[in-house]
Amino acid sequence: MTTMRWWRGAVIYQIYPRSFLDTNGDGIGDLPGIVEKLDYIASLGVDAIWVSPFFRSPMADFGYDIADYRDVDPMFGTLEDFDRLLAKAHALGLKVMIDQVLSHTSIEHEWFKESRASRDNPKADWYVWADAKPDGTPPNNWMSLFGGVAWQWEPRRRQYFLHNFLASQPDLNFHNPAVRQAQLDNVKFWLDRGVDGFRLDAINFCFHDAQLRDNPPKPEALRVGRGFAPDNPYAFQYHHYNNTQPQNLAFLEDIRALMDRYPDVTALGEISSEDSLATMSEYVQPGRLHMGYSFELLTDDFTATYIRDTAERLEASMVDGWPCWAISNHDVQRAVTRWGNGDASDALARQLVALVCSLRGSVCLYQGEELGLPEVDVPYELLQDPYGRTFWPNFKGRDGCRTPMPWTDGEHGGFTGGAPWLPVVGTHRSRSVSRQENNAASVLNTVRAFLRWRRSQPALTEGGIRFLDTPEPVLAFVREKAGDRLLAAFNLSATPVDCSLELGAVTALHAPGIANGRLESGRLFLPAHGALYATLG
Repeated sequence: MTTMRWWRGAVIYQIYPRSFLDTNGDGIGDLPGIVEKLDYIASLGVDAIWVSPFFRSPMADFGYDIADYRDVDPMFGTLEDFDRLLAKAHALGLKVMIDQVLSHTSIEHEWFKESRASRDNPKADWYVWADAKPDGTPPNNWMSLFGGVAWQWEPRRRQYFLHNFLASQPDLNFHNPAVRQAQLDNVKFWLDRGVDGFRLDAINFCFHDAQLRDNPPKPEALRVGRGFAPDNPYAFQYHHYNNTQPQNLAFLEDIRALMDRYPDVTALGEISSEDSLATMSEYVQPGRLHMGYSFELLTDDFTATYIRDTAERLEASMVDGWPCWAISNHDVQRAVTRWGNGDASDALARQLVALVCSLRGSVCLYQGEELGLPEVDVPYELLQDPYGRTFWPNFKGRDGCRTPMPWTDGEHGGFTGGAPWLPVVGTHRSRSVSRQENNAASVLNTVRAFLRWRRSQPALTEGGIRFLDTPEPVLAFVREKAGDRLLAAFNLSATPVDCSLELGAVTALHAPGIANGRLESGRLFLPAHGALYATLG
C-alpha cells in the first residue's frame, strides 16, 4: 500500500481479543496473545488490524460497554501491552485501528455514576434523561435494539435514562457540547498514543431527537432487519428519532478536523439506519469520515442480484466517498454458514474472500475467515451473549461467531491452557492454523496467495467498478484504473454454470487458488463456487 491514504483498498483484519489467543490461562484472549500472533497476521498479506474493544469494562456487552476509555481492562493486559502491540505491528508494516464506542458508556462509568446521583450535579445533563409520562410509563415508544423498551427507570433522579442497547449501556447526551468535547478528547488520547485509525461503533447513534418524538410504526411486511433477531420488537418501528439525527454530521466533521491534525490516519464508521447506504454516503462526504461500513452484506441474501443492487445503489450515491465491505464480523453468523445453505465448503470459503476483496472499497476480514470457519452451534447452557439468552431459541445470539480461534487441533484448539470462555469445537480444530499451514491448497494458503496477488492489481485496490448483465447465480463486474480493465466473475452456486458473456479480447489472469473458470467464444464457464479473473483488451 502507498504511505498516504493507505486505507483506500486496504484489507483490515478484525481481531476479537477475548477469542484470539489466551496467554495467561484464564480462558480469555488478551493483548499479549495478539502480540504473539502478529507475525501470523502479517503473513496473511493484510494491511491493518482492527482490534475490538479492550478498554476497562464490566463486560455486560463484552467490552462495548466502556467504563474507562483510556485504560486497558486487566483481563486483556495493560497499556504497556498495547504499546508493545502497536510497536510490533508497525515494525511488521501493519496499521492498527481500534474501536471507539462514543454513543454510550457502561453504567459503571464515572460519568454515569455522577449523572445518576441527582438532577443538579456537574454531569447531570451528560446522559439522556427524561421524565415519566403522568401514568409513570416511559417518555416515548423507543425500543432497544437488544429487546424491550429503550428506557430504564432511575429512582435516584426519579427519571428514565435512554439506552439504545442494553440497560447497562446508557446513551450520552451529545446535545451537550461538553460531552462532545470529552469524547473528542478520548479519541485524541489514542491518536497521541500512535494508533492509525478507528472503527467508530454505532456512530449514527450519537444524537437523539431532542423533542423525544415517537417513532412511527412499521408495517408488518417490512419488519426485517440486519443484525437483530427476527422476532425483536425493535423491527416494529421506523427509527427516525432515536438515531441518525442531522446534528450528527457536525460532530463527524469535528472528528475529522481532529484527525486531520495527524498524518495518515483513518476513521471507519459503522452505520445501521433505516437506509444505511444513504447514511453511509452522507457520512463519508468530504470533511467527514474517511470510510463507511454497514450491514448490507451481513444478511442472508446471497444472490448476484442482491450484491449487485447493493453495490450499485452505493456507487450511485457515494460519488466522493469510500466504502468498506464486510461479510462476517463478531455480530452475525459466519458467512460460510449463512451463505452456504448447510455446505460450508472450502470452495465457498475461498470464493467469499475473493469476492469481497474484489468489490470497490476497503475490506474487513474477520478472524477465522481465512480458515473457512463455520458457525458454531453453542448450546444454551454455554451461552454468554445476553442478546442470545433473551431471544433463545428463535435467535441464538452472537456467540456462534465469537468462539476462539483454533490454532492447533489439540485441546481447546491451542487457544488456552485453561477452560475457554466459549467452546472450541471439532469442526474448528479440523480447520486449525496448524492443520492448514503446510497444505498449499488449504483455504489459509489460498487466501494468503490471493491477497498477495491482489496487491499487485491496482484495478482491484483502487479502480472503479461496472457490473455486467449476467443471469443468476453469476456475478460479474469490471474494475478499471488508468486504462487497465480487469474482469471478475463468480458463480455463487454449488453447481457448475455457463452463460453468454461477450467481452471481446480477454486474457485470463492467474489469481492463485481462486481463478478456476474460463471464457471461450463468448461463453463463461465456472465450476461450483468458481471464479475467473481476466484482463480486457
